[in-house]
Amino acid sequence: MTEKTGVLNLKEKIGFSLGDTASNLFFQTFIFFLLYFYTDVFGIPASSVATIFLVGRIWDAVNDPLMGALADRTNTKMGKFRPYLLYTALPFGILGFIMFITPDFSVQGKVIYAFVTYNLMMMVYTVINVPYAALMGVISPNSQERTVVSTFRFVAAFIGQFIVQFAVLKLVAVFGKGNENVGWQWTMALISALSVVLWITTFATTRERVKPVKQEKNSFKYDLADLVRNKPWVLIGLATIFQLLFNVIKGGSIVYYFKYFVQDQELTFFGKTSTYSYQALTPVFMLVGTAMTIVGSLVTSFFSKRFGKARSYYGCLGISTIFTLLFFVLKPQDVVWMFTFQIIASFAVGPFSVLQWAIYTDTADYSEWKTGRRATGLIMAVSLFALKLGIALGGAILAWILAIYGFEPNVAQSARSLMGIRLVMSIYPSIAGTIGVLLMVFYPLNNKMMAKIEEDLAARRQNKGAE
Repeated sequence: MTEKTGVLNLKEKIGFSLGDTASNLFFQTFIFFLLYFYTDVFGIPASSVATIFLVGRIWDAVNDPLMGALADRTNTKMGKFRPYLLYTALPFGILGFIMFITPDFSVQGKVIYAFVTYNLMMMVYTVINVPYAALMGVISPNSQERTVVSTFRFVAAFIGQFIVQFAVLKLVAVFGKGNENVGWQWTMALISALSVVLWITTFATTRERVKPVKQEKNSFKYDLADLVRNKPWVLIGLATIFQLLFNVIKGGSIVYYFKYFVQDQELTFFGKTSTYSYQALTPVFMLVGTAMTIVGSLVTSFFSKRFGKARSYYGCLGISTIFTLLFFVLKPQDVVWMFTFQIIASFAVGPFSVLQWAIYTDTADYSEWKTGRRATGLIMAVSLFALKLGIALGGAILAWILAIYGFEPNVAQSARSLMGIRLVMSIYPSIAGTIGVLLMVFYPLNNKMMAKIEEDLAARRQNKGAE
């Protein structure tokens, strides 16, 4: 890193970003396939899955902030946050694999097994991802450089998403040879092993550089009070919940949308007409979206410098929301329009996904600037809770809506059930996206304000060092 400017070298940017590839190998699997796995493969009722997703978040409300406070108070030669990446990598991979084992239990036994393994995985996810998210806040003191790092991070995250969308169902078919239960086990064993290697690489290639001005130990009570009074954090935290509701409801509905609504379609390209199965259309639809999201993420710095982080965030979320809403008017044969709307909506996903975490690190700077105390770990922990709450609520709402509209797995759907599937692909996620946009309209930290905060904090640290 160039100490004067806070600019990191390419090796560290890439190394840091690989942690989000590791995380997203599971995160994206949860978004796109976990509900499907539980209902259509493991055989758990959709309403029970909704309960599994939600009950565990009550515990997260406690353990996520505690993990953040613990990370903030950790002091080792390796740093505050990096040691957790090293020591939690293997448990993360093991539990991720165990989640997808399908023991031949009764329905009640399956529900209990899924509840225990899912929530154990979410706890380990917290232990490794809270320090990882906090690491971005101390990897450089430069706000714009953290936006660049966040761009690297989310390109790597979308590569993880790309791997999941491109490979998971294919690997399930190859390993399972007609037996989805076996296919999922071997597929997730491979993904688990890869995630462990990537987490350890992130640990080995990164460093922590930002130190708070004050080193005295602050009480957890004061840290929480600072967080509640941090208006920028409150706004992005709430927006994160609705952003994830938007992503998860739409993303989780794609498999159902193509399997039961679109089904197999005849398409004509270059004068040649062929029949494409929903199994072929689904991964291509996802991959096209992911490719466009990566492209969108690459231009995030341009939008951020020109319009500011907040305006870029809610502008892109608004665009994605509009083109998601348009799915409601489509018919099963409108496949070309489906892909067109997916391309536009997914391009807009890139910038707001990148900016989300860069904005969180700015709120950590703002908190230190206002209070003289820095609690990066706690801010990232509660932010991760907001993210996990959005995932859980999104999955639960999706499952509940499917159940309310009479969805039954692996059978022809009724007109009412098909309407529910269309709604979770369009109207319901768009409601969440709209609320996220409205929240961030009021976000106060613009580029000019952040430049002043950086300058003031740098002066404080320099004065503290001179004492």
